[in-house]
Amino acid sequence: METLEHLLLGHPFLAGLDPALGRMLAGCARNLRLAPGDFLFREGVVADEFYLIREGRVVLELHVPGRAALAIATIGDGDIVGVSWLVAPQRWAFDARAAADTRVFGLDAGCLRDKCEADHHLGYEMMKRILPVMVRRMQAARQQLLDVYGHHPA
Repeated sequence: METLEHLLLGHPFLAGLDPALGRMLAGCARNLRLAPGDFLFREGVVADEFYLIREGRVVLELHVPGRAALAIATIGDGDIVGVSWLVAPQRWAFDARAAADTRVFGLDAGCLRDKCEADHHLGYEMMKRILPVMVRRMQAARQQLLDVYGHHPA
């Protein structure tokens, strides 16, 4: 039987991470299973966990007054979801809902922040991994906005 630490270090987001740092992260981690329609988190609630998707799909949704929720991204195997734990006021900006049977690692946000603060090498490793994902998602959002609101020649 594989340990949580071994499974966690096998996640693509943590590829190449020093095993000692992986042991630190494993102390914050738990395994979760979600059925289609289950929510990982809801907009406005305290962001108390960071998620690594093992398998499945998670849809990020934005509330639009007077309309159904707007799906803004679908995130799948090997990706991450829920970085609001990192920046004050640590509240979720979207809903995250499983779109299929989904398995994730949940890392307790308080535990993770404390470990990153205590070991700046771990904190730097996490930032090096999180920031490219955030930039990629911002670029995708920019492209979506251009597709919807971009200039259309007359």
